[in-house]
Amino acid sequence: MNEAIDPKVIVALDYPTPAPALSLVERLQPSLCRLKVGKELFTASGPELLDKLMRGGFDVFLDLKFHDIPNTTAQACKAAASLGVWMVNVHALGGRKMLDAAQEAVSSSAQQTKLIAVTLLTSMAKQDLIELGINESPAEMVLRLARMTKDCGLDGVVCSAQEASLLRENCGEEFCLVTPGIRPLQASLNDQSRVMSPLDAIKEGSSYLVIGRPVTQAKDPLQALLDINKELEGLAI
Repeated sequence: MNEAIDPKVIVALDYPTPAPALSLVERLQPSLCRLKVGKELFTASGPELLDKLMRGGFDVFLDLKFHDIPNTTAQACKAAASLGVWMVNVHALGGRKMLDAAQEAVSSSAQQTKLIAVTLLTSMAKQDLIELGINESPAEMVLRLARMTKDCGLDGVVCSAQEASLLRENCGEEFCLVTPGIRPLQASLNDQSRVMSPLDAIKEGSSYLVIGRPVTQAKDPLQALLDINKELEGLAI
């Protein structure tokens, strides 16, 4: 795993099949990014793709958002960790018992896989919560779920960069904050409601930035990734 290098960008491989994902990865560098494999691509390709990516030197965030009864979630997390992935996640809304079971399963694995929990999807806004019968603001709900996640011993959470400073203040410097919804200033919002630029997100306390289309749909993906990393270093793009 690239802990010594610790690239802050996680490129989201949001593809329906392995071929375009592998074609993109051939143009990227492990020193500049990690990779995220989500439900669609993993369902289409399975563990074989993860092995190819890791043999290429990339750390992999397996983004399957497990959410089930405690034992089922724990066994799924254990199986994911056994694949050698860098990070795996669950839904914090599964509750304390589920989080405890997942954390125990991953911590007992021989792998050093990070376990984080999804707080609130970045596509959701206040009105979406109201329709679910939740009267808290997105920030209030995210903070409550993050505190519970930390209490259960997980490494961190997935959250919007807009909540990063709040969580950093309340959960400490070592708590891992993985933030989707990151868009360079010139990029479109697409289906994300709560977004922020890469540099602003890091300044707000984000640990890692999940970035998809601004890299994967760029004419030159490697250059787009280089530009983002330069921005994070405080250099001119």
